[in-house]
Amino acid sequence: MHIHKSLKWLAVASTVGMLLILLGGALVTKTDSGMGCGRHWPGCNGQLIPDVITVEVLIEFSHRLVTGAVGILIVALAVWAWKALGHVRETKFLSAMAVFFLVAQALIGAAQVKWGQGDFILALHFGISLISFASVLLLTLLVFEIDRKFDTDKIRIGKTLKFHTIGVTLYSYIVVYTGALVRHTESSLICNDWPLCNNDQFALPSNLYEWVQMGHRAAAGLIFIWILIIAIHVMRNYKDQRSIYWGWIISLILVSCQVITGMLVVLTKLNLYIALLHSLFISLLFGLLCYMILLLSRSKMNR
Repeated sequence: MHIHKSLKWLAVASTVGMLLILLGGALVTKTDSGMGCGRHWPGCNGQLIPDVITVEVLIEFSHRLVTGAVGILIVALAVWAWKALGHVRETKFLSAMAVFFLVAQALIGAAQVKWGQGDFILALHFGISLISFASVLLLTLLVFEIDRKFDTDKIRIGKTLKFHTIGVTLYSYIVVYTGALVRHTESSLICNDWPLCNNDQFALPSNLYEWVQMGHRAAAGLIFIWILIIAIHVMRNYKDQRSIYWGWIISLILVSCQVITGMLVVLTKLNLYIALLHSLFISLLFGLLCYMILLLSRSKMNR
């Protein structure tokens, strides 16, 4: 089946746009620009377009503009994909998920601006955006017919890999949430050392901020070990299935990059570029793990 070239361009633009939304939201949090427009939404400081531009205003207002523009692209992609690829069983579900969670993250952001929210609620913001990103990414893969190129209709996945795929994907959301909680509780630099909070002595965290920071490190360490175990299993048993084999190899690379940038965030005292890379790697990893779930569902269907 011929997929219109314009639909492919729209899918790519939507995927890149969702990444910009994720990184823009992380930038707003990391630079404390959330109140750049005051308690006004959708306007900024009582105006539709602010006339006084500070760094905080520029970051916050730009993030809103990007979210609005990309939102239009995603709705267009969802409608077009629904019509053009409605026969592909995942298309309608992914289209609905992409739009629903995009709207949800926008409403949570607006609620934070208007009324303020607790740190544990705000930490959900990034995770909700991540689900929308993963949905758009999977739609894009369907549009580009990646499934046909890698013969995913012939996939056979054993019980061990099925268990690990579902488990690590669900667990990755916990890692994302704890990472967002570190940012929103301002716990990023509560520990000056790595991997322990204080490398000179082993001790349990002494306050909430240390528990949040060390809890995230423990969660990140566990997902690295888990994906390493899965990758070794796949390299031994799935060399003949390219999508599975390379999917988990790339997952291992991404989770390794996430751990390294997480370490560097602490050692460089919150270098902004490294912090954004940290958010980028976990976003790509989550999207790839969701694709592994899609392949898993097709394996079940074929059986």
